Amino acid sequence: MLLKRVMAACVVLGLALGSTPASAGADTTRDSLARLEEVLALRLEDGRLLPREVLPAIIVSAEPRIEESRDWYATRAIEVLQSTFGQGTLRLCEACMAPRTRVEEGTLTYQSGVISLDEIVRLDEDSRGKSEAARSAIWLDETRGGVSIRIIDLHTARVIYAQNVDPDLVENANTQRMHTLSAELERRARGDSITQAFVDMALYPGQHISLDWTEQWGANNSRLSGVSLSLYDPVVGVGAAHYRALDMVPVLVGGKLLVSLPTAIVRSVADGGDIIDPLVTAVGVVRVPFGRSNYGAILSVSTNGEIGVGISLMNISLLPVIP
Repeated sequence: MLLKRVMAACVVLGLALGSTPASAGADTTRDSLARLEEVLALRLEDGRLLPREVLPAIIVSAEPRIEESRDWYATRAIEVLQSTFGQGTLRLCEACMAPRTRVEEGTLTYQSGVISLDEIVRLDEDSRGKSEAARSAIWLDETRGGVSIRIIDLHTARVIYAQNVDPDLVENANTQRMHTLSAELERRARGDSITQAFVDMALYPGQHISLDWTEQWGANNSRLSGVSLSLYDPVVGVGAAHYRALDMVPVLVGGKLLVSLPTAIVRSVADGGDIIDPLVTAVGVVRVPFGRSNYGAILSVSTNGEIGVGISLMNISLLPVIP
């Protein structure tokens, strides 16, 4: 008897737990549609989604995934699209997901399942009257973690916009991260160079202040070469800089060879010794970035006897507090 009661309690608990994901899923879908409305507004604002390419549009599918969403999902999905693109710009294709029968001279065609773009165009032609032909088709369906939207050009089959949206936009962030990583790996494979700028301020105990412009190059883009302008150690110097990014740790190691302009000018007009600094100064540099930020620590050692520790500003403006 006791065993039967325990088993019955487990069954009741299992049913209770089993109903939780469905309820949470409906809430997830509502939040995802709200996020989608915000994301679409941003895409229209930044020009990545152009109304002239989308509108007028025909809604092919607004399909719920779970039973709890079935009564309201399609209505809410259409509200989101109308809020984004405006009233009178959308058409709902009720026949697109249903079995379709087409009668022509001498033929009777029955079709079911996934609809093709040609069928969507034909259905739009049969029902739009004198209105402008639809430019795109929209699928906005519920998924396990949120909603999925696809906007396809009806004439070229080009994907105008496609995205999976969840309440926390985790999917968007992961997609952007993977896109950035893929672009970076492709760039490295091609060996393309990119520009890097550094503002070095080693202030204690010795001093070295300079500004470098370098090009990143090499098979793995691990080398940086360019020009350097020194403001101190030497005072007003110009020259060349070269660095290498280590493979094991995110550290740049290299150096600069700088010519002191005041000394060079004086020597060019009169015979004399060094004015402020020697004519040529070599500076060894080690940069260690702070995580993924544009700041890092720098250690500089020069032939003038200056050893300094400070901060390096990497690829930012001269006013780093201003984005």
